[in-house]
Amino acid sequence: MQRLCRLLFRCLLALLATSAALPLFAQGRVTILNDAFGKRADLEQDWGYSALIEFQGKRILFDTGDNIAVFRKNVETLHIDLTHLDMVIITHSHGDHTAGLRYVLSKNPGVKLYVPDDPYFTGSVLPPAFLTADARPELPPEMRYFRGGPRPEPRGWAYWTDTNLTVVSDPTTIAPGMHLVSLVSEKPAFKGLREISLVLDTPNGPVIFVGCSHPGIERILAAATSKAPGVPVSMLIGGLHLLQDTPEQVEATLDTLQNTYHVKTMGIGHCSGELTFLRVHQRWADRSIYAGLGETLSF
Repeated sequence: MQRLCRLLFRCLLALLATSAALPLFAQGRVTILNDAFGKRADLEQDWGYSALIEFQGKRILFDTGDNIAVFRKNVETLHIDLTHLDMVIITHSHGDHTAGLRYVLSKNPGVKLYVPDDPYFTGSVLPPAFLTADARPELPPEMRYFRGGPRPEPRGWAYWTDTNLTVVSDPTTIAPGMHLVSLVSEKPAFKGLREISLVLDTPNGPVIFVGCSHPGIERILAAATSKAPGVPVSMLIGGLHLLQDTPEQVEATLDTLQNTYHVKTMGIGHCSGELTFLRVHQRWADRSIYAGLGETLSF
């Protein structure tokens, strides 16, 4: 009997060692740090979005909320250690996703930062004729641009040049099993806005994180699944930007998510809209995961 117990104990140790050696491929979770709805009274609700993603041993901050003070308060209340991040992803340049970025960088100045190819991050140069279109040589030099002389060599804005910045304009692999897709919105209200989304490869299918889905969630899912068309999306998390859509448009979008991309689980928030929250809850039932402020979702 004692010999059998020793044998079972050794087998258990071997099993534990084997499990520890396996990659954390199927283990993932996300904690919502910023959103305008939630159950917890100790956290401050605010428009905007931010989430901490943990996957394959990586810690990824996904957007940084709408208000730096609110973002900081929620981060501290949730005991999130921003000094231990592998990367930060900013989906697009709107303030409700970027406001807390300087606070993050104050805690972790060297963190890898992925941003869309947008002038807010990349800077822009003045067109050659911009400063000469209304030139007035009769002004004294101290009232003229560059004292009326030749302009300096064109250069971009300096605001983000002190960061470990990677600009994303094409599909980009950021780590094994982790990819970014980049699209430009064609919708009139946000035409030209570039937005990036995160795709995580899991054994159950891709898990897709979106910020606001300005280019359209259908286009994002098409890009995210382009290498494996027909494979069901395991989970969709983030904002769908349907809050201004008509009920018919919402239904058409949800039809596409269900029937074309076969999204198994929904963890939506932010700008998805209350009608979308209701219809997703009704259509996905127990596969609609509550993703309010402070919640942690496993995938």
